[in-house]
Amino acid sequence: MSTHHETGTVTGVSASESSPSGQRDNMAWLLRQFAGDTPGVTHAVLLSRDGLRLLDSDVDKDWADELSAAICGVASLASNISGPSHKKRPARQVIIERDDCLYFVQSAGCSAAFDKIPGNERGEVETILVVVATTDADVGSVGFEMGRLVSKFAPYMKIPVRVGTSGGVR
Repeated sequence: MSTHHETGTVTGVSASESSPSGQRDNMAWLLRQFAGDTPGVTHAVLLSRDGLRLLDSDVDKDWADELSAAICGVASLASNISGPSHKKRPARQVIIERDDCLYFVQSAGCSAAFDKIPGNERGEVETILVVVATTDADVGSVGFEMGRLVSKFAPYMKIPVRVGTSGGVR
């Protein structure tokens, strides 16, 4: 399968897979597979930068909506903090440690697969991936697998997140 990132079209997939609903179905499957296969991960949610839940790994919908709204704020705060260079740059990953879980927050790119959500006048939605893991999860492994998941989302993105050689998102 190849992608033309400048246009966001996907070649090498059937017409139903390249339609927005087919893309959402494929992304939902990848998200559920990630949550089921990654040690320590209990839940995963893909949300819009505006805080709307787009996809989840079979999470309670009310909690996923609440989580999406809260994580949207965290991602916004993280991207508006000036660094030592006095420039605002998006955070590659934010990790929140609590007594009962770990939250991992990472940008997942810009997708055209969510054509029916409010605020999608441009035909694309900026997305954020939030992963919930157990407190004893291997932070490095979860972060690495998140990078792999975001790479797997690339064919469904108009503007995919670039993953560097170390697996970190750039």
